[in-house]
Amino acid sequence: MSAFDPALRGRGRFQDDFTATPVPAGRRHANRAIGRDFADLRRNRMKTLRTSLAGIAIAVGLTGAAQAQSLRIAGNFAPSHSSSKAMELFKSELKRLTGGSLDADLFPGMQLGGAKENVDAVRAGTIFGTWIGTAFVSRLVPEIEAVSLPLLFENREAAFRVMDGPVGDLLEQKLGAKGFTALGWMELGSRQTTNSKRPIKALADFKGLKIRMQPNETHLATFRALGANPIAMDVKELYSALQQGVVDGQENPYPIIQTNRFFEVQKYLSNTNHFFDFIVLVANKRQFEALKPEQKDAVRQAVKAAVEAQRKMATEEDRAALEDLKAKGMQFDPVSSETASALRKATAGIVDDVKKRAGADLVDRVIAEGQKK
Repeated sequence: MSAFDPALRGRGRFQDDFTATPVPAGRRHANRAIGRDFADLRRNRMKTLRTSLAGIAIAVGLTGAAQAQSLRIAGNFAPSHSSSKAMELFKSELKRLTGGSLDADLFPGMQLGGAKENVDAVRAGTIFGTWIGTAFVSRLVPEIEAVSLPLLFENREAAFRVMDGPVGDLLEQKLGAKGFTALGWMELGSRQTTNSKRPIKALADFKGLKIRMQPNETHLATFRALGANPIAMDVKELYSALQQGVVDGQENPYPIIQTNRFFEVQKYLSNTNHFFDFIVLVANKRQFEALKPEQKDAVRQAVKAAVEAQRKMATEEDRAALEDLKAKGMQFDPVSSETASALRKATAGIVDDVKKRAGADLVDRVIAEGQKK
């Protein structure tokens, strides 16, 4: 007999591989009862499994619906800096405007690397955006140097009149061609000079000083014209370079000098006001364009609120930082009007160099706009 005899199907007989042995009637009834119990148990288990799977599916769906899309944005400024505070406002406004569907994951204080690394990460699409000093994008968009001319702006109002007008629109187009979307311009502020060697009261006091600079050719050329020895260096390396005497000094707005604690390794401070600097918030263009129209509108509205708040904060922050630096022991030597004129005269030739890199028409336009009253 075969291992399975069709003639015995339904008659309650069990087979092994070799024989078919008749099963007594009593055992047949018992086996049928056991079979019914197993069938009931299997139906109950399947019902429980279907219920469990349905519950999991609902839970997963709810989690996905509640989960916000997050924009990773990095910055080099300390959390206490006005730009970092403004980005916190951006984060809260973005969440409010999108009902929580779009959020910002912020990384201030060089958590994701230095300035150059952040710019490169945005361009590559590794992160959504960065808020950064404009000097760190000038290597990719040299036209930005047009707003970095030495001793160009009389005050912050003049600076933002230029940046909020047609010049700013043109620079945003140039950034767009390099894969960035410029979302807003904040204030980094007027840059001042510190060093550990001597007070700077006259043009001759710059001679031979090793001064750390941002990687911006206009900035470097300006300090060469002043007689200094400028050295391009990322800000993340600056404190140790000052501490170890690799460089004698640096130049930054008062709040940056304060938040980076450069007063611990620098003695002399002068209000040279040689550049007015901007912070640009840039996003990866592809990632920004991939957002829904209403999300892009929300991002721009949130940025506008953040920029307005930061510019107001920066004014007070600048004043308070200077007072704090003096209180912490830095010797402050104001630059006289005669010295300011000497600095302007010494750097006059820089304009022609910038015209070669940024374009003569743009530079002339910036100068004309900056000198309007």
